[in-house]
Amino acid sequence: MLSLADLAVIVGTSLVVALVISALAVAVLQLVRRASILVRLGVVVLAAVASIVGGTVAIARAMYISPHDFVVLVWVIAVAAVVSLGVAGVLGMGLVRTSRTLRDAARAVGDGEVVVAQPQDSGEFSALSRELAEMSRRLAESREEVRMLDQSRRELVAWISHDLRTPLAAMQAMAESLEDGIAADPERYYRQLRSQCATLGHMVDDLFELSKIQSGSLQLDFGPLSLYDIVSDAVADLSPLAATRSVSLNESQDGDLTVWGDARELSRVIHNLLLNAIEHSPEGSGIHVSVREAADSSVVLSVVDEGGGIPEEHLAKVFDAGWRGSAARSPRAGVVSGGAGLGLAIVHGIVTAHDGDISVRNTEAGCRFDVHLPRFRTAPAGP
Repeated sequence: MLSLADLAVIVGTSLVVALVISALAVAVLQLVRRASILVRLGVVVLAAVASIVGGTVAIARAMYISPHDFVVLVWVIAVAAVVSLGVAGVLGMGLVRTSRTLRDAARAVGDGEVVVAQPQDSGEFSALSRELAEMSRRLAESREEVRMLDQSRRELVAWISHDLRTPLAAMQAMAESLEDGIAADPERYYRQLRSQCATLGHMVDDLFELSKIQSGSLQLDFGPLSLYDIVSDAVADLSPLAATRSVSLNESQDGDLTVWGDARELSRVIHNLLLNAIEHSPEGSGIHVSVREAADSSVVLSVVDEGGGIPEEHLAKVFDAGWRGSAARSPRAGVVSGGAGLGLAIVHGIVTAHDGDISVRNTEAGCRFDVHLPRFRTAPAGP
């Protein structure tokens, strides 16, 4: 059995050898800090093996074992060291391959490509590969969203510029005629100027409203509202306009349903939906407005027209800012739109701000817009 003195000699000798070799290994690692992971891993494994070999040899010499036993011990240690270095080399080559694969994946992500997760030699690297694949997918979706937003913004600017140019050109022509004194009926020109100014005012108001919605700065004054009053007022306001275009407005309400919302903004929603329906409805057709309670206790406001419907491939774009309908939904002859394709985008933004939902689908003769709004619930009476 080892005495304390012998044990102290063994531990001290091993510790000194290990510290010396570790210090040399740290120095070498500093020199090759920019080398590949295979070289650095080899230095670490070689230092570990050298520490074991050095400590064993030093202790074996101190124990005065026979030359034969010493040679046997050296060969055993040498074989173990070579095998250990070989295993470390194989492991290092695998790490190098994995690092190259992940580096190529990271470069592909930076180039805007979508990468696919590849199984790696270890769970950590496999998880990293999956994270890179997920990040590339999210980045691709973000780039596509930015591209679509940029395209939508350019189209909106082009459409707005076109729509602003028409009333401005008319106003300039009428102003020049009045200034030159060649207007045959100045009063009629003044009325038209006021009408064009009102058109421009509505367009600017829509742009301002849409900018508030898209920037998240739309301020809503929530409170309990009677949809019966809001719908009835909107129908009464727009019935004369519908009558001038030989379009009838009809409403039906399932009682006096109360919702939680902003009266001014919800009134704008109903007006925009009715104006859109009137604009695209042919002469002699009808528009039906209904309010009912849905199975999920929400309130559903529906506007159904007979304007010919929307192509199925365009239904997803109806609420995009600046979207214009196809020929089937074009304003009929003699009807000039005062908007800029912003009405339905504003409707969608306001409904979303009310924690509601809006959808559109085609019917046999036209379109149906359904607005779902949360009901107003009174607090239960206390005990």
